[in-house]
Formats: sequence, C-alpha cells, structure tokens
Amino acid sequence: MKIILLVSGFLLLIIISRKSIRSIRSHGLYRLIAWMGLWAIFLQNWRHWFRDPFSINQIISWVSLLISIILLIISVASLRQAGNPEKSRPDDTLFGIEKTTKLVTSGIYRYIRHPMYSSLLFLGLGIFFKAPSLWGVCILAFVIVFLLLTAHTEEKEDIQYFGDEYQAYQQRTKKFIPYAW
Repeated sequence: MKIILLVSGFLLLIIISRKSIRSIRSHGLYRLIAWMGLWAIFLQNWRHWFRDPFSINQIISWVSLLISIILLIISVASLRQAGNPEKSRPDDTLFGIEKTTKLVTSGIYRYIRHPMYSSLLFLGLGIFFKAPSLWGVCILAFVIVFLLLTAHTEEKEDIQYFGDEYQAYQQRTKKFIPYAW
C-alpha cells in the first residue's frame, strides 16, 4: 500500500509541476524532487502524527509545522501585494504567483530571499520530528540538498530577469533563515 501511495503522490506532483519541469534547467525540476522527498518522509511518519502529543519530538514538530504555515502565508501575501504578478510574463515554467514583475524586497523578503523554500524546510523538519529515524535523516538531507539546488537555480533566473537589482538584493539578505543562513 505504501508503494502505491508513494507512486500516486509522485504522479500527482509531476502533474502539478508539469509546466515548471518543461525545462530541465529551471528551478521547477529541483523543487519537484524536493516535494517528492517531503512526500516520502510524510509517508514514513504519518502514523506517528498524533502519537505522544506532549513529547519533545512532537512539540518540535508542531512548532516547525506552524512556522512552515506562517512562512507560506506571509510569503504568498507579499508576492501578491508587492510583486505585481502578471500571467503575461513570458516564462511558462513559473507558477502564476511566481510571475512577479517587480522584485519583492519588503515584508519577509526583506530578511530572506526564499521564504517559501524555508517553509518547505520547516515542513520537512516538522514531518521528520514526528518519528525521527536514520532513514528520515537521509530523506531530509536529500530534501535540503534539492531545496538548495532549487534556490540556486532560481537565483540565476532572477538575476537574468531582474539584473543588478537582484544581485544587490542578494548582498543584503540571507537565503533561508534571517540573520543566519
């Protein structure tokens, strides 16, 4: 049953990402692989979701999951408000919310360049801490590597689109965690 769920989830993620993975050089392919890793770790740990609700692992997990949700909501709101997303932006590999025409440097983006990938990082940590294991560490490391590749590739795309403005922005901000990383 787990294999069927794993493959079904992978197929659904591929369908959702079909436009963003048209170009193997786009950040969409790396993001898809990170999502697949998150799905795999979720399938490994879902049975432990509400087990031992007051254990330290569960508390760390719920805090990480809450941070993930907050980061996602704040970053999507910032992109919509300040990014001036336009469907007519000529890059078919981008999701609608990613088709910003203005560089967003306010809100959460004032501190980190990739709050949505930070959200995925905290999601992975939250899922991992439901039932930590060596296999979970391996999958989480895999997810982190692909989130780094996603961010690196997206930054090349952003430099291409926004130019010097984006490079100056890179100098002022961190990638994933304010003041740290």
